[in-house]
Amino acid sequence: LWSHPCFTIGAVQGVALGGGAGLIACLDHVIGESRTKIALSEGKLGILPAVIGPYVYRRLGSAQTRRLAMLAKRIGVEEALRLGMIDERVESPEQFSEAIQGVVTEVLTTGPSAVAEAKHLVLQFDRWKGSDEELRQWTLDKTSEMRGSSEGQEGLSSFIERRPPAWNSED
Repeated sequence: LWSHPCFTIGAVQGVALGGGAGLIACLDHVIGESRTKIALSEGKLGILPAVIGPYVYRRLGSAQTRRLAMLAKRIGVEEALRLGMIDERVESPEQFSEAIQGVVTEVLTTGPSAVAEAKHLVLQFDRWKGSDEELRQWTLDKTSEMRGSSEGQEGLSSFIERRPPAWNSED
């Protein structure tokens, strides 16, 4: 899920412990029902959240991942929202469909290649071993590549012409 080129959306209901929390951390957009509880619960078993740790760390950062791993306690949807583990809250499972549709509608206004390339770009940041200068050059090259693509040209033209881009499903 972490590196899948498509925009991934998860609807979380109930309790997500251990590996479930890791799956949540891998998603691009997470919608949590108001009673959702999440925990890096491995510590309660005397083990570590080692397999899911890198993904939770990338989503939440060092301090919050460390705190949640050491406490191993369940957090509610409000704290999960505050930390960035969940992106959106719904009051009941019946609202998942509408919330998901809203996210899908928004994603469809973005160039399809731009969605996949944005994920690839950020994954490269995670994995970058070169110098800052090499990273700067690589990002300039990626920007030029996307601007020169047919999708980039369509996006820029539609902006200048004040019209929806051709990939927009709401033409």
